[in-house]
Amino acid sequence: MSKALERRARNRGRLIEAAERSIGASGLAGLKTRDLASEIGIANGAVYNLVEDVDELILRVGSRTLARLDAALTAAERDGPAEPTDTLVRIAVAYCDFAADNLELWRALFEHRMAPGKPVPDWAIAEQMDLFRHIYRPLAALFPQHSPQDLGITARSLFSAVHGMVALGLEHKLIAVPTDALRSEIATIVRAMVEGLMKNANS
Repeated sequence: MSKALERRARNRGRLIEAAERSIGASGLAGLKTRDLASEIGIANGAVYNLVEDVDELILRVGSRTLARLDAALTAAERDGPAEPTDTLVRIAVAYCDFAADNLELWRALFEHRMAPGKPVPDWAIAEQMDLFRHIYRPLAALFPQHSPQDLGITARSLFSAVHGMVALGLEHKLIAVPTDALRSEIATIVRAMVEGLMKNANS
């Protein structure tokens, strides 16, 4: 690799890291390319030699966030009994904890909207969808008779329920729920949902 390419790769990494710090501190609303350029010592226009546009920059930060979330969910899967319902509960609680500990970066995953008419890149969609394997695997163990399509729908539904609780529970408003209480409620809801699904499967 030439020195110019090495320098570009280094500046690109520094730019993404600076954007991650900015979003983590102030959310998407606080992200300003001029401030990022100043922080890493490049001209403002040079930002667009490192990334295509602000959408790509945000998606690259999101990729780093998803990688850390993936690691947290993987650890939760392994940190306890292999019983599928217990695993689902640990994953759900780990998701809540990750959101609470990385609130603005987590919010950015869902608040970011691409420019009108611009699709989300395939690589970003693939990274997002890959995380569903953490839910899919224990569900497949619980419901071996279900088709992959049905398991996929159930996995997304279970995620939607947990995500909704986390999103509302962590709001810094009157509806906010103390994190310990939120973790307990999430565990209860996940167990209740699995129990209901099992009853339906056996009826």
